[in-house]
Amino acid sequence: MDVLSDAIAAMRTGVPHSSRTLKSAPWGLRFAASEGAGFHVVLQGACWLIPPAGEPVALAPGDVVFLAHGRGHAIADDPATPLVDVVRAPDGGWQLNEDVPPGNGPGTLMLCGAYQLNRARAHPLLTGLPDVVHLPARIGSHPALRAAVDLLGGELERPGPGSDAVVPALLDTLLLYILRAWLQDRAGQAPTGWAAALADPAVADALHAVHRDPGHPWTVEELGAHAGLSRAAFARRFTAVVGQPPLGYLTWWRMTTAGRLLATGDAPLRVIAQRAGYSSEFAFAKAFKREFGVAPGRYRREQGAQGAAVLE
Repeated sequence: MDVLSDAIAAMRTGVPHSSRTLKSAPWGLRFAASEGAGFHVVLQGACWLIPPAGEPVALAPGDVVFLAHGRGHAIADDPATPLVDVVRAPDGGWQLNEDVPPGNGPGTLMLCGAYQLNRARAHPLLTGLPDVVHLPARIGSHPALRAAVDLLGGELERPGPGSDAVVPALLDTLLLYILRAWLQDRAGQAPTGWAAALADPAVADALHAVHRDPGHPWTVEELGAHAGLSRAAFARRFTAVVGQPPLGYLTWWRMTTAGRLLATGDAPLRVIAQRAGYSSEFAFAKAFKREFGVAPGRYRREQGAQGAAVLE
């Protein structure tokens, strides 16, 4: 897997939700803070995104906004319109906290969606995103993102056989295209954070190598050679761009991968230990407990119990 796919897989939990919504002015929706992330796409009409801090953002047809940090936000036909709280429904979706009569003003048609995330193992690529990722509609820009929006909108408007499988897959695809588009838009700017890491050929090559094979017994010298740099030059460059030393990131990613395997599958501990780069279950269990605070077996049981509670 590549770094971008892995960053999402490391945090994603549960099933994403989406809706196709038509609102007539006046209207205003307030979303509480949550562990997830969400997006809005304006298909027709216009509206305003009201972030938890900063000025409202005007949204036009075709605009996409992604809110990665779950800090709460509002969306309305006008920043001055009173807001109605939107709360989580039992199925994980969203519903209005009170009945509100429809307005008779101009309409706004939107796609809205939410992803459930585990922030306990938040990948720095996602935590480094701004509070609001705004991708304005521009002719010819991000055709893949526009195609994903069209497919999702059509599936929500006209569900057909297999929609229960198609919609979550399209939501995952849309999230990847949103992040790709944001990274592409930053290509002409001075990159910072993980945008800089993926834009730096040497650092990106090393990251992709680690993500392709986290179980390999990587050394700083070998990663440096993979990146075409000396050991010392690579270590300085990687640490400056990524924010932690190469082997520190390798250990963090190995443990993150192991935690995901324990939580989502039934592979034996010896297999997970090998995939995480450990030659023995004992060494793996010791490293895992140091990172997570519990033994691997207990972690698997606890994660399984949490998943069962969500399904109930």
